[in-house]
Amino acid sequence: MQRGNIFDYKNYRYFKLAIIVIAIAFTAYMLFEPAVGYYGGSWLGYGLGTVSAALVFWMAWYGVRKRRYRSSGSTQGWLSAHIYLGTALTVTATLHSGFHFGINVHSLAYGLLIIVVISGFFGNYAYMIYPRLMTENMGEDSLDGLLLRIAETDKLARQIALVMPDDINFTVDRACRETYIGTGLLEQLRGYQPDCPTAVAVEKLTILGNHLTGEQRKLYRELYSIMVRRQSLVKRARQDLMYRARLGFWLYFHTPFAVALLAAMVAHILVVFLYW
Repeated sequence: MQRGNIFDYKNYRYFKLAIIVIAIAFTAYMLFEPAVGYYGGSWLGYGLGTVSAALVFWMAWYGVRKRRYRSSGSTQGWLSAHIYLGTALTVTATLHSGFHFGINVHSLAYGLLIIVVISGFFGNYAYMIYPRLMTENMGEDSLDGLLLRIAETDKLARQIALVMPDDINFTVDRACRETYIGTGLLEQLRGYQPDCPTAVAVEKLTILGNHLTGEQRKLYRELYSIMVRRQSLVKRARQDLMYRARLGFWLYFHTPFAVALLAAMVAHILVVFLYW
């Protein structure tokens, strides 16, 4: 539903606008070669540069304006405009440069533009994919609910482990103490803990339980079932945090680099007019 609303917003309004902009830019680039060749300082370069700058300023203003509103239509229109016009912007900016790059403020502005567009593409991908995955992973549960259930399994597992052999008790206790869920950004983004103590404990219990007999064997089966359930709950909690982190992480690139792009583009324009 969301994907269709974004891409066909207002009968493909921004897709059509982007196609028109790209078609005009390519037509001008192919048919009208300046006497000085293709580069940003030619009349064609100035024209394409003006269009590119207008798109950057319009998208920045439009994005800020639309974020002030909470209606779904505004959000869909903002996303649709950024997807299609951001794509058109990469074309006009590239043609504006005439494929001439160097170590200067002009290429810096272009590089920042590419970072902003790529991060925006990832953000669009994240909003299309991760909400659905979050729903499939959590179902009717909440993260707080999962954490509460994990705490309950810890209590049950430790109670049973206390009457088991020391090696089993130590394995369960270590799993309960040293299993971390989303303690850092890197762990949240990757969605797992290297050598997870809970996963290690489940593997060890498979071996340690082979030598038990009688009543301990019965308790072991109950303990093993609890630890397997704990492993599943921990995995789901980590996945939920991973989806949430990836859903917002792209903004750490997109927003500051967009601000840097505006600054670099203003500097680019000032330098051009100063040395015109």
